Amino acid sequence: MRGSAQTEKLVSDVKRIVHDSEELLHDSGGALGDGVHELRERLRGALEATKSAYRKLEAKSKAGAKATDKAIRTHPYHAVGIALGIGLLTGVLAGRRSRS
Repeated sequence: MRGSAQTEKLVSDVKRIVHDSEELLHDSGGALGDGVHELRERLRGALEATKSAYRKLEAKSKAGAKATDKAIRTHPYHAVGIALGIGLLTGVLAGRRSRS
């Protein structure tokens, strides 16, 4: 899995966790007991920290994508050459592995 695909999966997982946590907080609103209240406050704090981390991760991944796009547009032939070299190297290594 490539780095951007891993980042997209991580962002998706974090979104799902935040959504599920918000639903849990909402659904547990009528629960009784001091322990539940304390647990809800801890979950609320963890949820806020997760949202903050998600926003930072999203901003960082967008900045990385923009920087990559700019580098490729600035040096398109270099990018094609590097991609060709990596593809060739991968093919050679895969060919050796299949013969072994």
